[in-house]
Amino acid sequence: MHTPDYAALARIALGHITQVYPHSGPQKLKSASDWLPPEQAHPLFCGSYDWHSCVHSHWLLVQALNAAPQLAEAEAIRQRLQQFNSAAVAAEIATFERQGAGFERPYGWAWLLKLQAELLISNEPAASHAARTLQPLAMLVRERLMDYLPRLPYPIRSGQHNNTAFALLLALDYASSAQDPALAELLHQRSLEWFANDVACPAWGEPGGEDFLSPSLQQAVLMQRLMSSEAFGPWLAAFLPQLASGQPATLFQPVSVVERSDGKLAHLDGLNLSRAWCWFLLAQSVPQLQATAEAHLHAALNHLQDDYMGSHWLATFALLAQQAQRSLVSRNLSM
Repeated sequence: MHTPDYAALARIALGHITQVYPHSGPQKLKSASDWLPPEQAHPLFCGSYDWHSCVHSHWLLVQALNAAPQLAEAEAIRQRLQQFNSAAVAAEIATFERQGAGFERPYGWAWLLKLQAELLISNEPAASHAARTLQPLAMLVRERLMDYLPRLPYPIRSGQHNNTAFALLLALDYASSAQDPALAELLHQRSLEWFANDVACPAWGEPGGEDFLSPSLQQAVLMQRLMSSEAFGPWLAAFLPQLASGQPATLFQPVSVVERSDGKLAHLDGLNLSRAWCWFLLAQSVPQLQATAEAHLHAALNHLQDDYMGSHWLATFALLAQQAQRSLVSRNLSM
């Protein structure tokens, strides 16, 4: 498949973005009166099991609308975006302020900014309305990110939500769409300070049993994004010097998933998809990596709806992988 199945992926997201329960959402409570049900704490993003999954499922929908406005599902997406309103955004902001500076940091922040980036570049009136309405929350998140990155002494190289490289990669899209040079400069500066001098990555700790991101590959595609092709080639050769011979082997083999009803163990389907996304991007620099990307994509693509512990979020990462696949194929055809 070289074109994302926007209709199928949109149907998955539309099926859960307003489904409130089951719900997983940490709230910091000073007293019993602080607790709010999800519909009140997050009237805009209370579905999809957790806040960040609801946010990035909205990104999926806007991406589908922008790429294929003729879809049968497009009208439902437009109607959803038209439901964005200032009162709901104010309630979301109030929850952020009540929960403190670390709430949804950095994964939810990055997805909120990526959603806003997609809304900002859309020609759809409903998306423009949503972008205007959502901007105060985007600005709050942007300010928190600007405050946080200079204070973070070391990057977080995990395979889960707090991965720094992943957050930086998504935030770059917002900095571009919003024409925010101050944010762009900070993202570039911190990325290069943290990752530009890394060499001989062993990837020996990958994969972790609950990972949905590859720290090594996320770092590599971040550097690919920021460096010129002339600079990135030597950097990648130093960072993963045996890449052409399939090493480190632990990165090349799709992971196995044994229990998809366990939310943490279901992360591994997402790892196959996020690895596929990264491998397709890196294949623009090392063409023989395309086969590895294809293998990872096909290992997970038939499991997007096996259980709600995966179906409330996996479609987003399938779309990232399929977009990168389409871009690679188009690039190869044009050469």
